[in-house]
Amino acid sequence: MVAACELIALCLGVIGLVGTSATTGLPMWKVTAFIQENIIVMETRWEGLWMNCFRQANIRMQCKVYDSLLYLPAELQAARGLMCSAVALSFLGLITSFPGLDSTACLQGQPRIKSLLLAIAGAMLVMAALCVIIPVSWTAHVIIQDFYNPLLLDAQRRELGEALYIGWVTGAILFVSGVLFLSCRSSSKYSLSQLYQPVYTTNSSNLSQTYPFRPVPSSINSLPQQPLLQGHNLTHQQSLSSTYTHLRSPPAFPNTMLLASASNGPQC
Repeated sequence: MVAACELIALCLGVIGLVGTSATTGLPMWKVTAFIQENIIVMETRWEGLWMNCFRQANIRMQCKVYDSLLYLPAELQAARGLMCSAVALSFLGLITSFPGLDSTACLQGQPRIKSLLLAIAGAMLVMAALCVIIPVSWTAHVIIQDFYNPLLLDAQRRELGEALYIGWVTGAILFVSGVLFLSCRSSSKYSLSQLYQPVYTTNSSNLSQTYPFRPVPSSINSLPQQPLLQGHNLTHQQSLSSTYTHLRSPPAFPNTMLLASASNGPQC
């Protein structure tokens, strides 16, 4: 079960890496909006992170790289850095997850390191998903906001490009992959109780909590008593009984004293 979960997470991570690379490289982030009189214009314009492309009727697409980074709007400038970070994080996350897989022969006998590697890989993939979703959603928000801006001309309005939809799907795939890596780590056969063994102390104050007392088995109680102990117990009991008898008995007076007191009679 754990191996299947890790395999699914790995496949989703590879798909997410391919989708992130495609979203970063495609120029279809902003597309010309064909509204009102623009429907008769036989030209399509795409704007991406690295270049803008034009395509006219019966003419192949022509693309041109941006001359300056400052030419781009703020959302595309931020998208460049975040998308590059997403590609790097997803790639490093997949590389980190390979030694931590349960089906690999790497780091055998070291479950703690394997679990730690899967946790790092899952965290990297989740961060990569956020780095994809944030710029894609930001760009889509700006496009929709400009589309309904009455101060802009119709030729300046843009629509959502195909790269944005690919980015949303890619972000969801990367997020699921990271969560699966984290869940496979927590449900693996190497639980935390096995990875971190408690240290027991012999302190007398914590002895009852650390080592609970157990009743003595009945077989030990039924053992015959040793003769030496029996003799010692009998001698000790006899000495105690004689002592207590001597203390309880009244003092003895001689008979002569009793007779003398009786013969004298009462004295006035």
